Amino acid sequence: MNKQALATRLSVVPVLLCALSNPTLADDTKANAAKPIAAKANEDKQLKVCGDPSNLPFSNEKLEGIENKIAVVIAKDLGLTVSYTWWPHQRGVVKRVLNTRRCDVMLGIPKGYDPVLWTKPYYRTGYVMAYRKDHGLKLRSLDDPELKKLKIGVQVNTPPHDALGQRGIADNVVGYQLMFDSNFHAEDYPGKLVEDLIGGSVDVALVWGPIAGYFAKKLGAPLEIVALEDRPDGVTPFAFDISMGVRKGNTELKAKLEEALARRHGEIVHILEDFGVPLVPAADDKPRGKGTP
Repeated sequence: MNKQALATRLSVVPVLLCALSNPTLADDTKANAAKPIAAKANEDKQLKVCGDPSNLPFSNEKLEGIENKIAVVIAKDLGLTVSYTWWPHQRGVVKRVLNTRRCDVMLGIPKGYDPVLWTKPYYRTGYVMAYRKDHGLKLRSLDDPELKKLKIGVQVNTPPHDALGQRGIADNVVGYQLMFDSNFHAEDYPGKLVEDLIGGSVDVALVWGPIAGYFAKKLGAPLEIVALEDRPDGVTPFAFDISMGVRKGNTELKAKLEEALARRHGEIVHILEDFGVPLVPAADDKPRGKGTP
């Protein structure tokens, strides 16, 4: 998986940050051997989700996030109930949680995320440029010369951050942490950049679209949200396909999830729109220009 695609997942949820080992995650084979038959039968009726406990708008323990709602839709379609193993989506979640069978599926991962077997994408979204509507700005792209005069907030080590550097825009940039762990730095939660934009600490925010859409809607902010378009050369992609992930080799569950995702596509789109997620047409659905094969 390339740097930009991985950065996408890191900005959506604090994925692959170094996590402390958890002594409760014992060898799964031993754990399964000790389980009563009734408990195993009950697990067969569950969609076991690896959930981040504090990462809105995506998920939390109160089941208020996008992924929480989508998990219910998919589980219902499959005749299952949702159960969670809560673990911050940091480095180690696949090895210590998914691969030890504490859970079976991760939601909201980028297509192509190598440690897992990913499903066909169920939506596509990307980074956006946001600014207050009442500030008289008319920005449409990162090539607008006006950006060099404005204070820009951006999460470091993301595609928009790289794109600013490629354009020589640095002195007026305010960096925000990419990683988030509510146990250690709650003040760096994903919505902080949007809050600072609304409060006037920055003039423009370059942020992952679902975060911008959700917090703008939640806070009732008069924000203009402009999708950043991929360049024809594809050097710095801004939009990404989002999939679910299962353990490698679990082709049966992958197939079941893909069938459910297809059947419940309309409901999933409704959830995404309700959370303010700016949706981007799938790459295959984009209009083909002159000379495009």
